[in-house]
Formats: sequence, C-alpha cells, structure tokens
Amino acid sequence: MNLVSADSSEHSNSPIYMKLAHRLRQQIEDGLIGAGEALPSERDLCKIMGASRVTVRKAIELLIEEGLLSRRQGSGTYVTPRIQAPGSFLSSFSEDAEARGEATDTIWIMKVVGSATEEEARILELPDGADVARLSRVRMAGGEPLAIENAVVPAEMLSDIKHLGNSLYLALDQRGNRPVTGKQKIRAALAGSTEASLLSIPENTEILRIERLTRRADGRPVEFTRSAYRGERYEFVSELRGPFVLL
Repeated sequence: MNLVSADSSEHSNSPIYMKLAHRLRQQIEDGLIGAGEALPSERDLCKIMGASRVTVRKAIELLIEEGLLSRRQGSGTYVTPRIQAPGSFLSSFSEDAEARGEATDTIWIMKVVGSATEEEARILELPDGADVARLSRVRMAGGEPLAIENAVVPAEMLSDIKHLGNSLYLALDQRGNRPVTGKQKIRAALAGSTEASLLSIPENTEILRIERLTRRADGRPVEFTRSAYRGERYEFVSELRGPFVLL
C-alpha cells in the first residue's frame, strides 16, 4: 500500500476530514489501495496523513457511509470489494449473487396486477387493456441492499404473484417464459432521498440506472425493468473482440 498524505491545497474550503476522505477515496479509485485490502490502523494513518485521530476517524466514517469502506469486528477497516457483473450475459440478480456464493433476499415494495399504461403496452407489445404485473423491490445479497428493481411483466406470463419468491427469472422459467435475449442501457446518476434510504446510502451518492427489456426465444417481450444499482459496489464488465480479419 502506498498512501500519500493529504494536500492542504485540495478543496481548501472543506473541513480537514473531508480533504482526507477525498484523498483516501482517490487512492482507492486509483487502485493504490486494493479491493478487500485492509487500511493501516488509525494510529498509522495519523502519521501517514499528518492528521489527528479524530480527523482520521471522521474521514473513515464518511467513506463507510458511502460504502467504499467496511469494518470487520476485531479485524479492522477494509476497502469494500466491487462486484463485477457481466455486461454481455443475460442473467438475474439472484443468479449473479449465487454465482458469487452470496445468499439473496428481497424486500417487496409493490406487487400488483393492473391494466398496462400506454407506455407499458407499447414497450411490451401488448394490446390495449392487457394486464401486467408491476413488481418493485429492494434486492439484497449477503445481507446488504444493493439494488432497487421496478419490473413490469405481462401478467399471463406469471403464476399467482402473491407467491413470487426472490427470483423473477425462476418464476418465468417455470411457466416456459424464460427470457433469452435482451437489451439494456446503463447511465450514471445520483441517488434521490427515497433511493438513498432504501439502499442505505447517503443522498446524492452515485448510482447506476439500468433500463432492460428482455425477450423470449420467439421474440416476445417478457420483462421491462428500471433499476438503480449502488455505483460504488458495482462495475459492469463486457468482453470485447476486434474485427474478424481474413489472412
């Protein structure tokens, strides 16, 4: 680990602990402190950063609130590992988490059936008046809230939604409606007050807004979802290939 002391000229109008937090944040983002790596003790950080113990502690608490750091009882403070989600493979939140060896859970916000709006009918290619299931929930993995998902699905593709469990894709698969293709858009945004509360992060923390439309093998739309993922915990990774060249 190669920590650098805080530059007093940085953010000169900010409190010292915020300057220190900025420097630590920058070094985490630059990879000078690796994911899963332990920080030096508070005493050592005081010497390295040239700051008081109170200042160091406040800076660490701020980064813990942001999700960049986490404490382990009796062990120390660690850089929170980032989750690498496949950007080119269609899988569910539950499947991704289970592949990492993490247990999943769901906090339901809304689970209702109603007539499709004009936008929902257009996107899902449904006739006027068709019923859709609207499913809003907080997705948990390892006991931590990581995402908010708001999905709309043609009601006929699901069994009784009252008994819907953690995995929407499993429920769709049981009815022969597993999505096999899809398109999604990802953009950066800041968490509003409600999103921040649901995700246990400070307001205006960076999040990733994801819009996804999936289809069955026959091309029929299955699921239209708008999600908010914690930006400090997720990075989407895609494999890139160059053009095929004949020799």
